[in-house]
This record gives sequence, C-alpha cells and structure tokens, in this order.
Amino acid sequence: MNSLAHPQLRYTPAVKDPDGPRELVILGSTGSIGTQAIDVVLRNPDRFRVVALSANGGRVALLAEQALQLGVRTVAVADESAVPALREALAAGAAGRPLPEILAGPDAATELAASECHSVLNGITGSIGLRPTLAALEAGRVLVLANKESLIVGGPLVKAVAAPGQIVPVDSEHAALFQALAAGTRAEVRKLVVTASGGPFRGRSRAELAGVTPSEALAHPTWAMGPVVTINSATLVNKGLEVIEAHLLYDVPFDRIEVVVHPQSVVHSMVEFTDGSTLAQASPPDMRMPIALGLGWPERVPDAAPGCDWTKAATWEFFPLDDEAFPAVSLAREVGALGGTAPAVFNAANEECVDAFLGGRLPFTGIVDTVAKVVAEHGTPARGTSLTVADVLLAEDWARARARELAAG
Repeated sequence: MNSLAHPQLRYTPAVKDPDGPRELVILGSTGSIGTQAIDVVLRNPDRFRVVALSANGGRVALLAEQALQLGVRTVAVADESAVPALREALAAGAAGRPLPEILAGPDAATELAASECHSVLNGITGSIGLRPTLAALEAGRVLVLANKESLIVGGPLVKAVAAPGQIVPVDSEHAALFQALAAGTRAEVRKLVVTASGGPFRGRSRAELAGVTPSEALAHPTWAMGPVVTINSATLVNKGLEVIEAHLLYDVPFDRIEVVVHPQSVVHSMVEFTDGSTLAQASPPDMRMPIALGLGWPERVPDAAPGCDWTKAATWEFFPLDDEAFPAVSLAREVGALGGTAPAVFNAANEECVDAFLGGRLPFTGIVDTVAKVVAEHGTPARGTSLTVADVLLAEDWARARARELAAG
C-alpha cells in the first residue's frame, strides 16, 4: 500500500512517546487550527505537552500568552521585526518564570519542524508550509497535517520523503476518510466521497453568481474561517484542493473520488466499498475533533468535541455538484492529473485572484476563470523525480505575476 495516510498503517516516529505526555510542536499557533489545537491540549494535560510554537508574528500578544501558558521551550516568528514586541510581551507575563528561546525569520518554522518531539502539527496557511512539512517528515516526526497546500503543491516531494502512515490528516474531510477507511482493505475501496457544504451560493446558476459581492462570499453558512479559505469554499476551489489532497494521501485515482454537496456539514466524507456498502463519518462541525484525532492517533481523545444529539430530529441532505456553476473541482482534477508544478500554479494563481476579487478587481466568476487561464498558459509542468522546491517556488512566482496581470485587465 502506497498511502501516505491510512489508519491501518502505523508509523513509528523517530522520537517515541515518553512515559508522560506526548510532546508536540504546533506551527501556526495563533491561527484557527492552532488555537483550537491548544484548546485540545489544555483540556488534556496528561496526554499532550507543547514544546514549541511558531506563528507569522502578526498576533504577538496572543503568541506570548500561548507560550507562557504552555511553558514551551521555543517560540518562532517568521517576521523578524516582531521579535522586540514578542520579547517584551513574554517578559511582561513571565512573572519570574524562565523565558523561551526565540527563533525568527522565514526558516524559523522549518527549524522547529525538525526539532525533537513526537508530532508536528502544521497549521500554517498557504504553500509557505511546504518546507516545514518536508523538514518534519525528514526528521522522522509524525506529521499532523492541516496545511493542505504543502502536500498539494509539493506532492512528489512529500511522497518521496514520507513513510507510509507518517501523515495524519486534520482537514475534516480527510480525517473522515481516514476513519472510514479503517473498515476495509485498499482492495475493497471502490470510491471516496468528499462532502462539500456548497458554500453560501448553493443552488445558484453561473449567471446568478456573476454579481456576487465580497461580503456575500465571506458569509459562510457553517464554518468560521479566514478570508481566503472562506472565498475558496464559496468558489469550491477548496473542494478541488481537497480532491487533490485525497488522491495524494490515499493513492486513489481521481476518477474514483467524488464530490457531493451536503449543506448541514455533519457527514464529513464517506467511503464506498466494493460490496456496495458506504461508511460515513458524522459529527457536528467542530474542528477540535479531527485535530484531536491527529494529535492522539492511534488513540482517540475522549470528549474532544460534542457528538451528534440523537434526541433531536434532524435532516441530512445530499445534492450532486453543479460543475457548470462551480467548475473549480473539474479544473482541480485536471491539474491533479497533470501533476508536477501544475498544482502549485493552480493554488498560487487562485490566491492572487481571491485577493483581486476582495479588492474589487475581479468578479466572483472571474476567480476560477482566471485561474483556468493561468493553468492553461503554464504548459507542461516539471514532473517526477526532477521536481525541486525551487521549481515549485518559481512556478508559484510566475503564476502570481500572471494572475495579477490578467486581473488588472
């Protein structure tokens, strides 16, 4: 089995669990995933101990508060200019306690990812998480992966260094697939079914989407996320990225990965087996559940998040995906099949197009249309064993520049 992530593959990390709590490094600690992971840790001090944190540096007060509350040995910030404020915030709250070591600069998170611990939670947003992902894997850590972009843009690079079972996914959809796959062998899997909320515009035609405003697109009906991820959910680009991620994690061909719209976001994904049986993983929308699963695997963390309330009537709906109104998933399949640097171009161009939409320079439907043009212009991507991190970064730079040109008209 060539799966990077599979519940039946138990990876043995380079640093084994101590007699006490499992030692963790959290990258992106001040973001949505990071703050919820810390909540899980604080409610389970007998199971987990955070030894290092990293953040971009935009929320210094929160980072210092987290570091002191958790008693970490190291704190890292990507923005070197944030160091004086971070040092001051740590000193003000330390109350005589030893201060953690501070690392700073664009490579600080990568250095932390390779430091001594059992598991690394990569909760960084964007493809800047690629180097930390590779560093954690090369150092033999268990990678608890919330940074889907690093896998998507660096697929061959990640697959070259990851041992089977070394990655435990945190995206709710991939954590659901991870759990459902435990019920059968690889040969028994017919199809992966990835659910999508449909975003705020489910049911609208392409013509009806043309006039969508940023404020409308930012109003997600279920999840509270950052602006880029929220817009990606509205365009379904996020779901396209998740299809590529599922293909890479579970080694299932693209033609056996289906997307279905499920507005309630309670069934997080499903696995259909060859005998016709479909297993679904269901829980109320709360990211602490898949985060806790990743941190604690192969054991579950009791009461990580509330379960379904079966004393109340509920209806779960499922609808086929409208590929004409939302072409992002079809485009992502094409990009994933191309491989090489094509996924990096897709992701980088999309981030620029989302920025252009939020800035009033592109219509809503222009986001995916422009990304498709950039992907088409990219041509034959760098492939296979010849792919390097430099190739990925160069492709991203080109895609960003070209997307900005097209958005400018």
